[in-house]
Amino acid sequence: MASSRLTDPRLTRLIPNAITITALCAGLSSIRFALVGRWELAVSLILVAAILDAMDGRVARFLRADSPFGAELDSLSDFISFGVAPAVVLYLYSLHFWQGIGWAVTLFFATCMALRLARFNTHMMEDQPEWTKRFSVGVPAPAGALLGLMPLMITFACEEDSSHIPFFFAFSLCSSGLLMISRIPTYVLKNIRIPHMFVRLLLMMVAIFMAAFFTAPWWTISFIAIAYLFSIPVSGFSYKCKHKQAASVGVS
Repeated sequence: MASSRLTDPRLTRLIPNAITITALCAGLSSIRFALVGRWELAVSLILVAAILDAMDGRVARFLRADSPFGAELDSLSDFISFGVAPAVVLYLYSLHFWQGIGWAVTLFFATCMALRLARFNTHMMEDQPEWTKRFSVGVPAPAGALLGLMPLMITFACEEDSSHIPFFFAFSLCSSGLLMISRIPTYVLKNIRIPHMFVRLLLMMVAIFMAAFFTAPWWTISFIAIAYLFSIPVSGFSYKCKHKQAASVGVS
């Protein structure tokens, strides 16, 4: 009886949505901990939401439980976890010194996130060439949140209080917001194909990353954010090469 309940397809359909709701709760709870000044925990919960966001879609496809409802729920969760939560955390940490201007920066970032997610949902309904699935139009939502929070994570790594310098946080939010609504092609990491000869090297890099993370977590995550930022021009150049190659094949 117990095993039949575990294999009930109606229950398996709930698993991806449960992961999405958990991500939403993690992102929203980050605001609660920011209100009481527990900044590192607040940022950590946003990072947890990003990890869960990367999981829910894969779990849904693995269980064949993907649905339009799940896609809409995922977008709502992304808006709360990566659009509202990071901006409010930075407002509570530093931007409130600028009062109305700081709140305007907060609204700007959240609006950019909403526009980015709306465009993403629209593109999902369009037929695209297979090679374009390796690229995203603009910076994805979790990466946008990561870039927006980068100055705060560097602050944690340096163990300094930089709340009295709201300019850095305003600049990071505005820049990441513009990157999200831009048309710049960026890599979709989960769709990048790894040649077999580089698999062992990749696993070694994962081991090095985990060692660095457990030694200096905030420096490690900040390095990942900076590396992603530098990958944006590379992805744009790669997209142009792929586009030219596809166009030449189409013409011939």
